[in-house]
Amino acid sequence: MKSKKNFLVIGSNSFSGSHFVNYLLSKGHKTIGVSRSKEIREIFLPYKKNINYKLFSFYKIDLNNDRDVKKLLNIIKKFNIKYIVNFAAQGMVAQSWLYPLDWYRTNILGLINFTNQILHNKNIKKFVQVSTPEVYGNIEGSTKESANYNPSTPYAISKACYDFHLMALFKSFKFPVVFTRAANVFGPGQGLYRIIPKSIIMAIQKKKIKLHGGGISSRSFVFITDIADATYKICLRSKIGEIYHISTNRLISIKNLVKTIFKINNLDYAKYVIHTQEITGKDKVYRLDSKKLRKKLKWKPAVSL
Repeated sequence: MKSKKNFLVIGSNSFSGSHFVNYLLSKGHKTIGVSRSKEIREIFLPYKKNINYKLFSFYKIDLNNDRDVKKLLNIIKKFNIKYIVNFAAQGMVAQSWLYPLDWYRTNILGLINFTNQILHNKNIKKFVQVSTPEVYGNIEGSTKESANYNPSTPYAISKACYDFHLMALFKSFKFPVVFTRAANVFGPGQGLYRIIPKSIIMAIQKKKIKLHGGGISSRSFVFITDIADATYKICLRSKIGEIYHISTNRLISIKNLVKTIFKINNLDYAKYVIHTQEITGKDKVYRLDSKKLRKKLKWKPAVSL
């Protein structure tokens, strides 16, 4: 029997992070989760009901705090961590304009301080950085992993900056980093402010919903278990220094998405939807080319929107 690998999931309280923890536990891996906030309600943490939950340990750690960074370094050593997957980031595009220093402190400075301290740890086989297609800005047509960066919000800038730093570590020191950039994610337990759960809740309650920019922006939506499966394959089988897009081939406008949800609930879109001003710097479309992931790592989405 092959020995199981130990994983560290940073940002384990996040939607994607918690589902990835659940996926790892289902595979029988010892998994350490860390987040700067304490564990949230169980309904948002699917791993709480996993039959292998005993393989999971959680630590409340803030990477902006030097003491916590030292604590995490000891955890990595104690549990002989081989794979680190970083979901941690301060998100929310609109709010990043109000307090950009908070985004730069968390998404750049805190993470750079941490990764610089594990730079020469040869025990670590892979550091998976969960990046974002927002680093590309608004690009017409299909976007390959080689596309130029053109971030248009403080959030996107902060993610791009850390990506650049990690790539420099790879080029100069062969730091074992790989990057994922995923289309919009959806699934059970998602934050209720996200467009799909929010639309469902508003439709059930027969309340009006606001759509920034009239919902003309288009996105691909990937089910959360497909994201977890792709991330796992990237952990174990990817080449270091590579970027992988995780996406379906279907684009849908936010307007049509909400229309579909309201139609399922027998509600008139025009009566219950209010069009408001677009978020400053919000990109109109992300069309990610995921052929590389599909061909090289034999991934494909199993659940359709």
